[in-house]
Amino acid sequence: MYLIQILLPRSDNDGARFPREEFDRLKEELTARFHGVTAYLQSPAEGLWREGTATDSDDIVVLEVMVPEVDVADWKDRRSDLEHRFRQDTVVIRYLQMTLI
Repeated sequence: MYLIQILLPRSDNDGARFPREEFDRLKEELTARFHGVTAYLQSPAEGLWREGTATDSDDIVVLEVMVPEVDVADWKDRRSDLEHRFRQDTVVIRYLQMTLI
């Protein structure tokens, strides 16, 4: 079993917050495709990264799905779509192998 995590910013690069409907739409899509999703939307995490000597930050939300196998090609296509929809150069999607207890 694998846990897929999607990290998305709450705001675009100009600081405009994405409407809640965008995240709700994505939750519906993931639920339809993977039969469930966990979305951490209320308490966004803070992402920090360094470019040169400057440190940037974003408030992010995390969406998770569990899958028996990872279709990397499908997730790359999904990532490209999310980068377009959320106007990002890069959206982080990562997966971890896990064991259900």
